[in-house]
Amino acid sequence: MRIEAISAAVFNVSPRTNWSLVRVETDAGLTGWGEMSLNGWEPLLLAATDLRALELTGLELSEAQSRLRPAPRSPGGLVANAVTSGLQQALAAIEAESNSIPLWALLCTQQRATVPLYANVNRATTERSPAGFAAIASAAMAAGFHAFKAAPFDGVTPANCASAEGQARIAAGIDCVLALRDAVGRDARLMVDCHWRFDEARALDTLRALAPANLFWFECPMSEAPEHWPAYRRIRAAANAVGTRVAAAETQVGVAAFQAIFDAGIVDAVMPDVKYCGGPREMLAIAEAAAQSGVLFSPHNPTGPICTTYSVHLAAAVPDCDLLEFQFGESPLYFDLVAGGHPALVDGAFSVPTEPGLGLSIDEDLLAAHPYEPVPFGIETQLAG
Repeated sequence: MRIEAISAAVFNVSPRTNWSLVRVETDAGLTGWGEMSLNGWEPLLLAATDLRALELTGLELSEAQSRLRPAPRSPGGLVANAVTSGLQQALAAIEAESNSIPLWALLCTQQRATVPLYANVNRATTERSPAGFAAIASAAMAAGFHAFKAAPFDGVTPANCASAEGQARIAAGIDCVLALRDAVGRDARLMVDCHWRFDEARALDTLRALAPANLFWFECPMSEAPEHWPAYRRIRAAANAVGTRVAAAETQVGVAAFQAIFDAGIVDAVMPDVKYCGGPREMLAIAEAAAQSGVLFSPHNPTGPICTTYSVHLAAAVPDCDLLEFQFGESPLYFDLVAGGHPALVDGAFSVPTEPGLGLSIDEDLLAAHPYEPVPFGIETQLAG
């Protein structure tokens, strides 16, 4: 089976969000979709997809897969790796469908039939206040979720976090987290995403202030660049001392980069994203390395239904899987885009698909009706380092 065409499409979800998709068509009549969303970089994603199409069109699937390798030091950076990851998704789905098996069965033996989720309530919270966060978390609880995450430190950066303005913004974020804890109760799991906004001192101060919230994890306090690893180890020790884990690494690429993080001892939980890490098989290798290193595996998944469904297939196949992220309530377009086959959501968990391939179909008329609109750059391209 050969690749007949590769194309990309951008679906505008909101003034803040686009989902970037890649489509692979074969001479056998099979089509695979992948997701490569990276807010603000859509024109480069489209251009990079066109470049890979020139190289890969006409090749056998296996040859194309062998050329699509994760490359942390690629001149194209995270954009090029997102395209690689999206194409690997699409090719794996086609391979599974051609063999009449679900994607997870192509990767490994099924380990679980349902995948529990946590609700990321951040983008749905347009009223950025304690009451606003509490209201969205309460809505997620009513929808059946038992675990929750937010990123309330708006406007804080490593450059301003020590200033009076930065301290005021951090204090406002802490108030939001404490209100979230009150809203979801003492027994629910609660996580906080810091989006790389702190220096070491402010990360430690914030951890101390959040001790009453009994956090499950404290995510991405600083960039995971190697020069920050000593600080990360100190932050992790302080977090662990109060029963909190440190999570990170959502933009890392390739199993070798993750193994370096495991060996450095900087995290308790790792969050690979199938959109960036190199695709489904690379993510499986990362999960296996995490299990061997005693690190929780919890996929990063704050975007669209294609990434979600790949993540569910992977969560079904990996040796160990903590909760999968789910972007709660950002837009009804999430479910509208799916023409059929989205995993069933029951009591805060997705059922693992059993249909051949990805098991998901896209409403292409709706996709065409919401074309690309410029959106702000995502925080990961500003602060992740």
